[in-house]
Amino acid sequence: AKIKTKTKLLVNLAQPELADRVASRDVDGVGLLRAEFMVAQIGEHPSYMISQQRGNEFVDKLAQGLTAFAKVFHPRQVVYRTTDFKTNEYRDLKGGEKYEEIEENPMIGYRGTTRYIADVDIFKLELEAVKKVREQYKNLWVMVPFVRTVDELAQVLKIMAAEGLKRSADFKIWMMVEVPSNIILLEKFIAVGIDGISIGSNDLTQLTLGIDRDSAKLAQIFDERNEAVMLSIERAVKVARSMGITSSICGQAPSVYPEVTEKLVEWGITSVSVSPDMIDQTREIIARAEARLKLNDKSA
Repeated sequence: AKIKTKTKLLVNLAQPELADRVASRDVDGVGLLRAEFMVAQIGEHPSYMISQQRGNEFVDKLAQGLTAFAKVFHPRQVVYRTTDFKTNEYRDLKGGEKYEEIEENPMIGYRGTTRYIADVDIFKLELEAVKKVREQYKNLWVMVPFVRTVDELAQVLKIMAAEGLKRSADFKIWMMVEVPSNIILLEKFIAVGIDGISIGSNDLTQLTLGIDRDSAKLAQIFDERNEAVMLSIERAVKVARSMGITSSICGQAPSVYPEVTEKLVEWGITSVSVSPDMIDQTREIIARAEARLKLNDKSA
């Protein structure tokens, strides 16, 4: 029997060929659909394709990948996070070395929404693919990653609106919360006009503690349960609640630490998004946490 929970359980996905199998599981939708795998499968730098007048080919291939998810999960939500390739990853695509500089530190380099504004043509191709899929499947939403400033968010929403993607009853726009500025100024980001946030606990931990996640020497200090990180996550969930938008989390934390999931439920998170191998045990953790909260409410 399926366990019912008030907190939604979503799944993180990237590969279209896994869509079918995961859609049949007990999940309420996709909380993070990563663009990167599909873009890497296309294999060519989008700017390179545009330079050859093959932008529409990029759109068609991406739309094909997106359809694979939207179709099998319908009517459940599929939240597509637009491309967050770093420069080194973009360079690996065919034609990429012509368009990407070599950066000392790509993690905090030319990535995320900054790219969408500076290189709007690639972003427009992605939006075109989303629109194409939404003609048939209205359960496909968009989440923007790595937003550094409130102004950047406003600009990106403007670009989306101009392309015909505006928030509505059946189209939600989410923002990743992964840069400390997102936590500090969250009320202002939300006021720009978003429907939900999803906490990227991996990057948030990295940037809050100033730790390179890939450094072996620092691996033992990298911990999402650090008090500074947990306070940040708590603030994000509570501010979202108080301002009437949804909150989710899509980093590794809930998949690795059950106690983090319990806290998230306690703070009132709307959904938790985990890797496919963690679906069943996370549903149980959520159910237990909700049951405990009910008991506490009754005894209060």
